[in-house]
Amino acid sequence: MRAYPLVAAGLGAVLAVGSLFVVEAQRGAAAQRSAAAAQQQQVEPPSTVPAVPSPRMPLSPTANRGASVTPAMEGWFKNSDGTFSILIGYQNRNQSQTFDVPVGPNNSIEPGGPDYGQPTRFELARNHGVFTITVPADFGTKRLNYTITVNGAPQSILLGLSGGYQLEPYYRADTGNTPPVAKLDANGPEYTGPPKGIAKTLTARVGEPLPLMLYLTDKGNTVNQLDQFGPAAEPAATAARGAAARGRGGASPITMRWYKHRGPAGESVKFDPVAPMVVADAEAVKLFQKPGDFTGKASTTATFSEPGEYVLRAQLNDATGNGGGGDQCCWSNVHIKVNVQAAPK
Repeated sequence: MRAYPLVAAGLGAVLAVGSLFVVEAQRGAAAQRSAAAAQQQQVEPPSTVPAVPSPRMPLSPTANRGASVTPAMEGWFKNSDGTFSILIGYQNRNQSQTFDVPVGPNNSIEPGGPDYGQPTRFELARNHGVFTITVPADFGTKRLNYTITVNGAPQSILLGLSGGYQLEPYYRADTGNTPPVAKLDANGPEYTGPPKGIAKTLTARVGEPLPLMLYLTDKGNTVNQLDQFGPAAEPAATAARGAAARGRGGASPITMRWYKHRGPAGESVKFDPVAPMVVADAEAVKLFQKPGDFTGKASTTATFSEPGEYVLRAQLNDATGNGGGGDQCCWSNVHIKVNVQAAPK
């Protein structure tokens, strides 16, 4: 009977100690909440600082309007004369808003600019490799700064010979693929791969359709993925006959589209059609030094609503699609300058 008072006393002591710990824990939690609240009050910006909008999440839908245009450095490659070319495109992050941004503070490349031949017209979505900048052999670690500002949102990137960005835009080793080859005239030079300068200069008049013709050929893959040494070489005479036969028919592996690269603002040029079909043509096979598996031609007209100087861009994709499916090979871009005169009164 005497044990009960002792047990009761022990339980009372335990409860007292437990209550003490609970009270101290509550006091500690309250102190932490007070400290956090004080810290939050300290980091809140003053009322004079404008609120920064929440960043767009990586996988969120593209904005309909009001977003930015971001320049994109695709990479760089070495030229045969020892110089280097930097290949550049852009990403328009709007679903329904295109832009005309003249060269200047809102569309500049520095130092040495602001004009390096960059586009002044920015179409929707991702546009790969729309122009190049050639830099000297001793460019080294120097950098250029490319800035595009639309909707009040400046976007800048550095352009240079960065490690890990070296491209092979003329040949893909694992498939043996090469870009389509284009000619603007039957007796003119051949163009392939990234654009380099102006291929041709034409003259037009406001309201009068300007015919545009391209002759095209494409070889396709030359390396068998199951045999990395590739197929046996085809005799030249047999290859020529095969190219001519293929030129007489068959679906085209080449797709093309015309763009306004530079020119007066707005919808100042209309292509009809903007994406002409490449039609097989056996006679066009004779125009190329090394005709590919498919050779054909594509024609359209460009009608201008405003006088001025324009640069038109013809983008030629092979079966790899836009941007070579992300591998930066194999597609071609050709730039054509058109000086458009006012319509006669």
